[in-house]
Amino acid sequence: MTAGARPRLPDWFKVPMPGGPNYRDLKRLMRSSELHTVCEEAHCPNIGDCWERRSATFMVLGDVCTRRCHYCAVTTGRPLGIDVREPERLAKAVKRMGLKYCVITSVNRDDLADGGAFIFARCISRIRQEAPGCRVEVLIPDFNGSTAGLRRVLDAGPDVLNHNIESTRRVFPSVRPRGDYQRSLDLLRTSKTIYPSTPTKSGIIVGMGEKWSEVVDTMTDLRSVECDLLTIGQYLRPSLKHVPVAKFYTPREFEALRLIGEALGFKHVASGPLVRSSYHADEQRDAAQL
Repeated sequence: MTAGARPRLPDWFKVPMPGGPNYRDLKRLMRSSELHTVCEEAHCPNIGDCWERRSATFMVLGDVCTRRCHYCAVTTGRPLGIDVREPERLAKAVKRMGLKYCVITSVNRDDLADGGAFIFARCISRIRQEAPGCRVEVLIPDFNGSTAGLRRVLDAGPDVLNHNIESTRRVFPSVRPRGDYQRSLDLLRTSKTIYPSTPTKSGIIVGMGEKWSEVVDTMTDLRSVECDLLTIGQYLRPSLKHVPVAKFYTPREFEALRLIGEALGFKHVASGPLVRSSYHADEQRDAAQL
């Protein structure tokens, strides 16, 4: 392997090429609705599986992020305003697609006073009107620690409030230089304070230089703020500009982390090489109601 080349992926990363009828239908509808999905922007390996299940993750507030996380494939730069009609288009698309479960996420919008919280709230409200049978999960940024922004989203009544911690306390500053580990924990804690009955969720990406014990410590930190649901997945380097993969965790190790998470008290832990934040999100939400 030449210097700087990406390592060969282990065999357990092989997935079928997307192309089923539901996948093709959703792809056509996405293009006609002028919507962005994190499934595409972040090069998610599960796009075929999720879209075939008629479950999709929409990315609102544009496709340009104001932060530069060193593991993320989303474009960074200066966003060009906001599209106030986006919630309406999103809700109508959810209805046309017949989605049973959708996840709404966004780029970071530090250029906006509330980080874009009002768009999240509007999307939830419009989907409730257009497609009342579709459950809505929001995967939100940290809103720069704004409790008012968080409350605005929660007041709209999401089925799940998701915010990813992403990495361990030690590694976090090197991969998310404009984020803050404690601020992310505080957001999840505040969500439970404002709306105790709304399930909270977070995700960890492993393979960016953390130690096993640090992963367990992060899981423990998440339980200390009453986080209900957890996803753990393998970091895959989007390009040579991003932080290199320090380790490929084996399926056996992911299973061990799942068991640790369940022992810590999470209501559901999805842990595996290809697991991402919205992986089988509908099943996780159902587990939170047990």
